[in-house]
Amino acid sequence: MVKETKLKGVYVFEPRRFEDARGFFARSWSLKEMPGWEGVPAVESNVSFNLRRGTLRGMHYQAAPHGQAKIVRCTRGSIYDVVIDLRPDSPTFKQWVGVELSAENRLTLCVPGDFAHGFQTLEDETEVFYLVSNFYAPDAQRGVRWNDPAFGIRWPEVPERVMADRDRDYPDFAL
Repeated sequence: MVKETKLKGVYVFEPRRFEDARGFFARSWSLKEMPGWEGVPAVESNVSFNLRRGTLRGMHYQAAPHGQAKIVRCTRGSIYDVVIDLRPDSPTFKQWVGVELSAENRLTLCVPGDFAHGFQTLEDETEVFYLVSNFYAPDAQRGVRWNDPAFGIRWPEVPERVMADRDRDYPDFAL
């Protein structure tokens, strides 16, 4: 089942399970069920392993024309996954949505290429798998600060937040 979030083009894909004595089978994502994603290739797949609860990665994006649409799934542990609409002409510009993805709920988040994306782990030893639509271009790498007041993201409370200096130190958002 596919549900569009309040941000146009951002979808949560909930797999339908077919269970029997062996376990279950489920499709975690299908291009046939994703409106507007026709022709979006998956050119790389990535794994992010995170040792500690409270690890925050993001909020990242790549500048045009190198934007990366992402298909994100948590394969071990759980995360609070956040996307921000960075499309200046969008009615939801600077709005965000957060979704809990976990190995248990098996939800998949589909993020267009012109959104910032990041997540915070909710458990130790959490692993995130994602497909991207464009090759990583180091010169196009950009980000916005995880706690920038321009967005007002409400992250889950954790005893300690672990993150890279660059994610902590992005300047205030300005378009």
